[in-house]
Amino acid sequence: MKNRKILYIDMDGVLVDFDSEAKMVNANTFKKHNDDICNIPGIFLKMKPMPGAISAYKKLSKKFDTYILSTAPWDNPSAWSDKLQWVKKYLGEAARKRLIITYHKNLNKGDYLIDDMKKNGAEKFTGKFILFGSDYFPDWHAILKYLLKQK
Repeated sequence: MKNRKILYIDMDGVLVDFDSEAKMVNANTFKKHNDDICNIPGIFLKMKPMPGAISAYKKLSKKFDTYILSTAPWDNPSAWSDKLQWVKKYLGEAARKRLIITYHKNLNKGDYLIDDMKKNGAEKFTGKFILFGSDYFPDWHAILKYLLKQK
């Protein structure tokens, strides 16, 4: 097997449409969890994929050694298992063993990281950082165009 470049993809805001469920939460539930959607049990499993994310993940996985990086709130234990179940549901069984939950994304060594935020170590990643939602990489179409032409 030839050496393939390593690609990390963030979940929330990149693969997962965080706002798809956030706008569905009623005010009482939101208040009950200290006005923090991340603390609502089961919330992460209910979220939908970002437009084009599933197809992009599958295409990129054929070219790159692809992993999923995510953080999970400490005060919502179901978030950890919800994220695993989401990956299995939308990306398949093989992808579940490629999920890495970490608050230190920079400790993962690789060639590319796609993330929508420059925090939790993303800003210190030693490979090429691709800021999802930026002017240069506004969506999956732009990211695919860039990454699929890489050698």
